[in-house]
Amino acid sequence: MTSLLAKAAVLGGLLALTAACQDGQGFATRSTEAGGADDARSMRRVDRDIEAPEAFQLTDQGLWDGRPSLGGVWVAHADVKDPERVIIRNQDNDKFVIGALFRRERNNPGPSIQVSSDAAEALGMLAGAPATLNVTALRREDVAEAPEPATDGLIEAPEQIEALSLDGSATDTEVAAPARPPEAKPAQAESKVARPYVQIGIFSVKANANDTATALRGAGMTASVNEQTTQGKTFYRVLAGPAASAAEKTSLLAKVKDMGFNDAYFVSN
Repeated sequence: MTSLLAKAAVLGGLLALTAACQDGQGFATRSTEAGGADDARSMRRVDRDIEAPEAFQLTDQGLWDGRPSLGGVWVAHADVKDPERVIIRNQDNDKFVIGALFRRERNNPGPSIQVSSDAAEALGMLAGAPATLNVTALRREDVAEAPEPATDGLIEAPEQIEALSLDGSATDTEVAAPARPPEAKPAQAESKVARPYVQIGIFSVKANANDTATALRGAGMTASVNEQTTQGKTFYRVLAGPAASAAEKTSLLAKVKDMGFNDAYFVSN
């Protein structure tokens, strides 16, 4: 009799557990009643290029003089104070490219915007033929983006467990398995040095970016090629670093400029 009561208690507990699952209690489920709060938590932050005309914007004639130039895709103008990352549009043919903007050392007669050989190629410009260019500064900003649907935190497929019936025979009962907590992601290390990288150049051709990074590594520096896409077009930024101290930053920039990259400058990443 005692054994029968014990079996009945086990079965009663399993029935209550199953009823709780059916009522949505006792296991992690995704609530849809929170509305906007859940939607806000489901958004993730990503970095994207945002046009910043308030920082710099210019529409004027640009010219490539036909000579090869170092540093990848860039333009230069006499009104520039600090180097900028910009989007350059050729308004004559609607081509555009991401590049760097520098201060023009000599304001020679003719078009006010000096164009590098790589920029001219990407923009479809011919040597000695001026083109109407629009140059607009870019900024990296955090924006909200809905992530891909995740499965972590949802009820998984039920698993079979063995239970006892009142007559002592074994039965198979399906019970939902508790949800697994999402795995913690390791925190990324942050540099203690402001703007620890040196940007060598921005390239529209990946092979040119890789060749530049290889040359930097051959000179004993750490170099990386960062691929980024803006408005459906891909470009490649070559960075040296990161530097671990202010003194190392100064030394790194000096090494880069000794290799002929006189327009290199410090960036965050």
